[in-house]
Amino acid sequence: MPVLTRNEAHTRAQLLDVHRYTVTLDLTGGDTGFDSTTVIRFTTRAAGDTFVELKPEELRSATLDGDPVDPATLTDNRLPLTGLTEGPHELRVDTRMRYSHTGEGMHRFTDPADDRTYVYTQMFMDDVQRVFAAFDQPDLKAVFEFTVTAPAGWTVLANGITEHTGTRDTDGAGIWQSAATPVISTYLAAVAAGPWHSVTTEHAGLPFGIHCRQSLAPHMDTDAEEILSVTKACFDRYQQKFTEPYPFDSYDQAFVPEFNAGAMENPGLVTFRDEFIFRSAVTDTERQTRAMVISHEMAHMWFGDLVTLRWWDDIWLNESFAEYMGYQTAAEATRFTGAWTEFGITRKAWGYDADQRPSTHPVAPDPDGVPDTAAALLNFDGISYAKGASALRQLVAWLGEKDFLAGINTHFARHKFANASLADFVDSLAAHTDRDVHAWADTWLRTTGIDTLTPRIQESTGGWTLTVDHNGSRPHRITAGLYDRTPDGQLELREHLDLDVPSDEIISVAGPRPTLLLLNDGDLGYAKIRFDETSRETALRSLSAIPSALTRAVVWNALRDMVRDGELGPVAYLETVHAHLPEETDLAIVQGVLGFARTQIADRYLPAADRPGALALITSVARALIRRTEGLTSEDWTSTAATSGTGPGLRLAAVRTFIDSATQPDAIAAWLADGTVTGGPELDPELRWRILARLAVLGAIDEPEIAEALAADPSATGQEGAARCRAALPHPEAKAIAWDRMFHDDTLSNYLFTATAQGFWQPEQSELVGSYVPRFYTDAVALAARRGPAIAEAAGRHAFPVYAIDEDNLQLARTCLKHEDLLPLLRRKLTDHLDDLTRALNVGRVNGR
Repeated sequence: MPVLTRNEAHTRAQLLDVHRYTVTLDLTGGDTGFDSTTVIRFTTRAAGDTFVELKPEELRSATLDGDPVDPATLTDNRLPLTGLTEGPHELRVDTRMRYSHTGEGMHRFTDPADDRTYVYTQMFMDDVQRVFAAFDQPDLKAVFEFTVTAPAGWTVLANGITEHTGTRDTDGAGIWQSAATPVISTYLAAVAAGPWHSVTTEHAGLPFGIHCRQSLAPHMDTDAEEILSVTKACFDRYQQKFTEPYPFDSYDQAFVPEFNAGAMENPGLVTFRDEFIFRSAVTDTERQTRAMVISHEMAHMWFGDLVTLRWWDDIWLNESFAEYMGYQTAAEATRFTGAWTEFGITRKAWGYDADQRPSTHPVAPDPDGVPDTAAALLNFDGISYAKGASALRQLVAWLGEKDFLAGINTHFARHKFANASLADFVDSLAAHTDRDVHAWADTWLRTTGIDTLTPRIQESTGGWTLTVDHNGSRPHRITAGLYDRTPDGQLELREHLDLDVPSDEIISVAGPRPTLLLLNDGDLGYAKIRFDETSRETALRSLSAIPSALTRAVVWNALRDMVRDGELGPVAYLETVHAHLPEETDLAIVQGVLGFARTQIADRYLPAADRPGALALITSVARALIRRTEGLTSEDWTSTAATSGTGPGLRLAAVRTFIDSATQPDAIAAWLADGTVTGGPELDPELRWRILARLAVLGAIDEPEIAEALAADPSATGQEGAARCRAALPHPEAKAIAWDRMFHDDTLSNYLFTATAQGFWQPEQSELVGSYVPRFYTDAVALAARRGPAIAEAAGRHAFPVYAIDEDNLQLARTCLKHEDLLPLLRRKLTDHLDDLTRALNVGRVNGR
């Protein structure tokens, strides 16, 4: 099916002004599809030909200015509009559309917990065509209004305030009308319908609401106060930062099932994956992540919705800004003041990894690098999010926050309800500073790769000197932290040195050299950090003695990079984890470090013979953390405020790691039988399914136990848990069934596909699944071609044989990448896996694998 090219979009934008979409949807027509009628009012600046996009199950009719358009002329997803005269036009398109089960277009979900059905749209990039006809490109903004007929008892949400206007006489179906939006891009239009459970309020004179499916109602009610308080606090902070007021008539947040992304910034109707409605215990870091995502999506109301990119090469103008503003505003306006530590330990690592792969790209690619929408989809990665946000932190450090905010407010004023490019943004910033912002943008946003900074210390009479070796091309404004050891063994900050790198300056410092010199203390820079020899030994021996969590995150990231680059052995990293993580109080660090130790060090970087020892060390760290949190009361477990680094949150993170790393079933099987972890917590659905999954891997349960658990928890997450467990069973029959479901049963939803893939590959079962490694490459290519981008991405991300760390798998991946018809999203995932596989092999070779 053709994708839209940049040149085609430019040509169409030169011809058309699109004014209004009037969309009528009937959601009462059965389980497989819905009726969609679109009226588009537009003007042509000259006579010419163009096309409108749609992907219908059936195109019933189309008329242009009252004259019929032959439905037979629809080719793939394009309906030609020929012989257009200069002036106003009206296009009417009547179609039957198909519901999606892959999170694309109009997704339909029936909740197994209560048999209630919900639908919602995800229009991003080019999926609006699955819902209604459109001139589908971001720079053809228009007004949208929806009329939706929905089953009785349903509520309809849309970008604008919706009103129930009546019922249909024949069946009592409800008819809903949305208020017209300001001009927005096609990919931002949104509808969500179903028997929602809603909590509504008013703030700043606007209606606010949160919505979820009925089976999650008790869990949303428990957290409604927190969700709404975060929403209101971030809203107020943005109103203080931005001179342009919030541009829409309401603010709804719908937590929807089987959502592919974390969330989507539809103006006035933000959609979130409904895992953010916590049905089981979570750590405070997970609550912080939810708060950041709320803040991130709200930032998009200005960055992306009010001012929109002209073409997809500037996606960073949406995502990098929302990422930066999301973390900054959550840290400023909510109780989650440590949000940047979580960014440093998880999101930044995502950016560092992506920037070292062959698939890396500039934060702001050259327009020729994004020739069409298929290429654009590849750029939603750690570069556009984490690296871009890091670059903006550097920009703020360089310009100062006052000039930065003045520049973005000028940007909003110049381009509100319109489109803008990188050049427009840089011009807005340049209006408020004497600094050469254009040169900064060329250096930071138009280049790829990551710099490395290494300190060189030379002792001298009465003091010492510092120079910084700079392997790279970008300027950096960073801080170096100088730390001394105190008599009680702690590390104490002596002072900070502000550095501009590169520089020929040799910095002379009086007094003794520090015990630890840390470049990029405060984590405002974006670069790999190395240590001088003394500081390296201090970091390895005294990491837990560093007073600041953010500083510790910088050190842990540096050690992680050193392992990946073959400069620090995996065993040495695990020994550092064993020595220092039991003393850690920051939950984001605990979860991030344990995650890397478990999924990369133990599962990929060490030879199979060493893996049991690594898992034993990781479980001993988990035990130590569990012992730190003994004596918690039932009130502690139910108190949101108590989920700190010394309370239930830390214990929960440790319990999860203990379960995932167990090599013998006895202890976790006893917890399952007792219904509680010894000393707490009681097993909620998440912990129960986590234990069952590990027992399935170890061969300690079989189908009867899985079926019994599913009968006790028939929810959507229960269905996913059962699929994961069944795929993890160490039997040839179970693996064959799971493989067939993934690659030959095209009815599997996106979430059930992912759960099955997550269970299938296990490092303990390498011999059992060895024959499936070559099959992945042929079957995944065929699957992607049949089912499209969402399943292609899921297959590439989750179904890849990630634990086959050998030359045979490497060669199979290289051969597959030569396939000319490989779907771009799958090609990108395979390219990244190939690089990770090569790195794992290199780490093994350096360390004697």
